[in-house]
Order: sequence, then structure tokens, then C-alpha cells
Amino acid sequence: IAKEVAKLLEMKAQLGTDEGKHKFVLKTPKGTRDFGPKEMAIRERAFKAIISCFKRHGAEVIDTPVFELKETLTGKYGEDSKLIYDLKDQGGELLSLRYDLTVPFARYLAMNKITNIKRYHIAKVYRRDNPAMTRGRYREFYQCDFDIAGQFDPMIPDAECLKIVHEILSDLQLGDFVIKVNDRRILDGMFAVCGVPDSKFRTICSSVDKLDKVPWEEVRSEMVGEKGLSPEAADRIGEYVQLHGGLDLIEQLLQDPKLSQNKVAKEGLGDMKLLFEYLTLFGITGKISFDLSLARGLDYYTGVIFEAVLLQQDNEHLEEPLSVGSVAGGGRYDGLVGMFDAKGRKVPCVGVSIGIERIFSILEQRLEASEEKIRTTETQVLVASAQKKLLEERLKLISELWDAGIKAEMLYKKNPKLLNQLQYCEETGIPLVAIVGEQELKDGVVKLRIVATREEVNVRRESLVEEIRIRTSQC
Repeated sequence: IAKEVAKLLEMKAQLGTDEGKHKFVLKTPKGTRDFGPKEMAIRERAFKAIISCFKRHGAEVIDTPVFELKETLTGKYGEDSKLIYDLKDQGGELLSLRYDLTVPFARYLAMNKITNIKRYHIAKVYRRDNPAMTRGRYREFYQCDFDIAGQFDPMIPDAECLKIVHEILSDLQLGDFVIKVNDRRILDGMFAVCGVPDSKFRTICSSVDKLDKVPWEEVRSEMVGEKGLSPEAADRIGEYVQLHGGLDLIEQLLQDPKLSQNKVAKEGLGDMKLLFEYLTLFGITGKISFDLSLARGLDYYTGVIFEAVLLQQDNEHLEEPLSVGSVAGGGRYDGLVGMFDAKGRKVPCVGVSIGIERIFSILEQRLEASEEKIRTTETQVLVASAQKKLLEERLKLISELWDAGIKAEMLYKKNPKLLNQLQYCEETGIPLVAIVGEQELKDGVVKLRIVATREEVNVRRESLVEEIRIRTSQC
């Protein structure tokens, strides 16, 4: 016995213990999440609204690889470069997961020598960030980008990008919003006249960019304490960055004794005035604010920059207002494509990115609060039978419907009870039931039941497809 026990113990040791089994944790990686059918139904609704807007404005669609050569991404994002996910050496190439869709787009233009395109791109991007999942901040998330590349007259494409943001946010009915607009040239001119050394422009810019999250006092102490700016320069910046308005403010700044003397700022203000004239023609200036604190941290912006922010939420059902911050952003980046071109040929670009994850977290919470039932399928009709031994007839009928492009389902049972079939429709929101029975087969008809009203009508078999189409087009 002792011998056999020793043998068994040895075999057990070779197989490994089962202690490890209990330690295995089933979870998604930090900063990511799964999306079930209900969440995907909400997402698809939002994507549909966004894509139809992009198409309405005449955009083509492209896609690029999820990873790029590391050198493609390096040096394009300023202080945010530390958030890029690097991959291990793959066959002699150093690769990184894409951080956004703009740099890959610029690489695509330069590589294919494209000087003129209006495109949209919806795909996942990756950031090694500290996630705040409740606010729609993830490490893996979708971006929805629309860009216009090419040499055009000033501010016409820029105005269209702002119109697109306005259309999408209005269409998704997220509540009140404002689109803040500024210009990198106005910022740079402002820094210059306030006495910021050239070498500190970008780093001071990223401090100013925090003004939507923290008060001016904190931003000022970061500029002076951490970034070595003189207190006088910081105070001068403070006078400007707290200003926001519309055409009146642009006119006021064009008369500003210091700013109007700065060539770069004057150019930016001139274009901003033109932009507002176009936005007036589009009828959307009510939602636009010229805001001198808007800086957008990314290094590649060269002209107009903008960011859409949701204002306080309609929160009857929610205990506290949803704070999700920016839901869209973008701007002009005229130098990025030139960075990839051997001869430095520039392709002017302006674009917008819709923050779909943040939008989605609002839609999701709102639907939970309203308790509206969400359909996760698009099935138009359930093929059912009232008596036994009609499986063959159900299979024949459902095949006819599928071939005609009707979205149809049936229960995978030989002889399901009619009540169970009707309950399934109630649960899943299927609006119609096509019932085959012995009498109906003799008469060459199908009994069509409207689930909501329980009304039943006999429809000729050859007219069934048309009848289902008519009835479900009203749903």
C-alpha cells in the first residue's frame, strides 16, 4: 500500500497541484471593459449618428494598422508621449500601439503622397493612462475622427469641422453644450507679449490647458514654481486667459496695444474673425465661445483649436450631475504631414475627434436611469407554430423570409408551445409573429400576429414578405 501511495503522490506532483486553479482571476485588464449586447446596442446607435453625419459632409473612410513603427509616434505628442504603449521588439522593428488616429493619418498622407482628402476613421487607440472608467476614460478606446487635408481658402474647412461637432452633439441629444475655440497663434503671441521665453511656450501651454480642471491660482503656481516662469509673466498671462466671448472679444483684442503689435497673434485674430463670420452663416454661434484659456496640450496644432464641453446635465433621475468634461476636440495641424515627408512638403490639415467613450458613458447612465427597454436584436418576425409536427414548415417559411432579406428567428425546438414562443417575443421586443398551422397551410395563408396589440390577420403566403416590411417600417 505504501508503495502505491508513493507512486500516486509522485504522479500528482508531476501533474502539478491544483492550488493555482483557485488563484486565477477572471477580469478584463485595467482600463478596459467588455460590452454586452445592451451596451453594444447603445454604442451602435451613437456610431450610426456619427457616421451618417460624416457621410453627409462627403467624407471617405480609411483604416490603418493598430500599431505603428515607434519612430512614427515619437516626438509628436509633447508631454503626453509617456502614455504611448511600446511593444516588444518584433522581428527587428520597434513598434508602439497607436495613441490617436491623427498621426497615423499624417503618415498615410505622406507615404501615399496624398495632398487632398476628406476622410473619417473610426478605430481603437491605446493610452497607458491612469483610467477613470466612470468618466469614460480608458486605456483602450474608440476615436471617431473627421479630417480635411489640402490647400484651401482660410477657415472654410475649419468652420465645417465646428458645424459637424454641432450637428453630432445636437443629434445625440446629450444636453446643453458649448464649443470653445482658440488659436495656437493667438496663444503664442500672447505668451510672447507676456514675456514667456520661446523655449517655454509648449510647457506653459500645457499648464494653461489645465484651466478647465483647476483654478487659476494652481495653474499660476505650477508655472512659477515648477516651470520657472517669472511671477510678472504669469500675472500678465492671467489677465488674458480668463477672457472669453465672441466677435466682440476678437474686435477688442485686435485693438489691444500689445497683442495687435504681435504679427503671429494678429494673424490668428484675423482668421478667428473670419471663422466667426462663417459660423454666423451656419447659424451656430450661440454655442461657440472664443476662449483664451483653451490650449489643447498636443504639440502638433498650428492654428485654430477647439473643444466641445457638456454643460450641467439634465439630472432629474441622477443624484449628482454627470461630469464628463470634453466630448469632442480638434484643430488645425499644418506641419504634421511635413514631418514624415523626405522633402518636408506640407499638407495643411484640420480635423475633429468625437469622444465617443465619454458620450457613450452618458447615454448608458441616462438609459439606466430612464429604465427604457433596449432591444439588442433587430429581428422583425418570429416564425412560430400552434400545433405539433410543424418543424419542417417553420424551417421552409423562415428560409423564404431570410432569402427575401427579412430578419427572422424561430425557437430551436421541434414542438414549442405557442405561449413560450409569444413570451419570447415579449422579452426580446420582436414586433411580429408569423404562425403556421394545419388550416393555414391548407388555405395558403400565414397568421400574422402583432405582438403589442395581439391583433391577428391572415396574410397570403406570397404577400407575407411585403406585409412584414410595411408593418415593421412603422416601428
